[in-house]
Amino acid sequence: MTFIDARDVPADTTSSERLAVADLDYRVVDLTDDASGAPFVRAVDRGFLGADPSAEKLAQARKTFAARRNVGVYEKNASDAALPVATVNGWVTPLTLPGGGEIGMWAISVVTVSATHRRRGIARALLEGELRAAASAGVPVAGLTVTETTIYGRYGFGAAIPVARLTVDTRHAGWAGPPSPGRLEYVDRETLAADLGAVHERTRRGVAGRIPGWQGRWEGYAGVAPSTDRDQARGVRYIDEDGVLRGVMAYTVTEAGGTFRFRMDVRMLAAETADARAALWRFALQHDLVDEVVADLRPLDDPLPWLVHDSRGVKQEVHDHGWLRILDLPAALTARRYSAPLDTVLRVEDSLGFADGVWRLRVDTSGVATVEVAEEDVDVDIALDVATLSTLYAGGVRASSLHGAGRITAEPSAVEALDRALIAFPSPSLDIWY
Repeated sequence: MTFIDARDVPADTTSSERLAVADLDYRVVDLTDDASGAPFVRAVDRGFLGADPSAEKLAQARKTFAARRNVGVYEKNASDAALPVATVNGWVTPLTLPGGGEIGMWAISVVTVSATHRRRGIARALLEGELRAAASAGVPVAGLTVTETTIYGRYGFGAAIPVARLTVDTRHAGWAGPPSPGRLEYVDRETLAADLGAVHERTRRGVAGRIPGWQGRWEGYAGVAPSTDRDQARGVRYIDEDGVLRGVMAYTVTEAGGTFRFRMDVRMLAAETADARAALWRFALQHDLVDEVVADLRPLDDPLPWLVHDSRGVKQEVHDHGWLRILDLPAALTARRYSAPLDTVLRVEDSLGFADGVWRLRVDTSGVATVEVAEEDVDVDIALDVATLSTLYAGGVRASSLHGAGRITAEPSAVEALDRALIAFPSPSLDIWY
């Protein structure tokens, strides 16, 4: 499937006009240009309270950002060399859907607003500008990962892809998993980065909610890219009995207060087979001198609690991670596959207008959907806003939960039918930040 290049989409005129009233300049930034590229990256690091980037880190970030559509907000008449007071970037990427298909998603990242420019409508201009840009380009869904959860619902985003943070007391948990017929081997950093990219790309196509990574992401996990803990990065890979790479894990270890006992932080564990996953988990949990293993962004159906002797040695903390926003409702709902037949009428409220309306959703016995504007006199079965529908879209959040929270107005039977249709197997997951 071919997707558009977000860099070809011009700056949103509505956001530009709104910010011009406040003497602010909203514009697309050329990250290949030294004069504007370096200040943009510095503003991003400042926004996330990072240290001023070194020349090496500037070059690494610009290499990644140059493939994206970067937007900065500047004081009126500021030069290209000035630091923007706000930043955002976006790119179009495939999003894996329930049933194994893909849809184009406008990924949004590096949303920052300077502390000196709060409450001037900048964040609204950035987020709505990205959504209008995506919709104008025909991209049916937008997505992001967030540092603050209370901001994005007002723009129609929903917390659609929950994940688990696993903390393992290795001495308590023990190991009860099966032996794996392949072998594990350490790899150097460059090989680790390449292996992470290869295995992740193969595995992400089978799990709803995932998107491709990029070279800078893998170089960061592997310790190739500049970071404060790059020298602590290590990696192992799993080779099956046929000599094929099937799994890889990047991790760091840190000593606990001079005790010569260690904590292992798993940066990424990607496994194509159950054997590979079990072998990598066993390596982590049975590693010499390691008393605690921590792995975030794990799928909710990760088998780890069932691979140990005592599951109480594995603490699972579920939290939001992937947020989605439906823009083109018919395109989004017909792109995915469903787990049960359905015939329902949805009233969707969308204050920005993209998905607003009354829609009839029909799903046949093969899981294929059709969507059409409902007839004027039809009875509505389910009423909800676009953030709630976006939360449900990947099949990882139950409609019954949102109904119980007052987010859905419907009879229980209609909610159950929607739940049965939307649920996805395996559990949706997102294993990177973007």
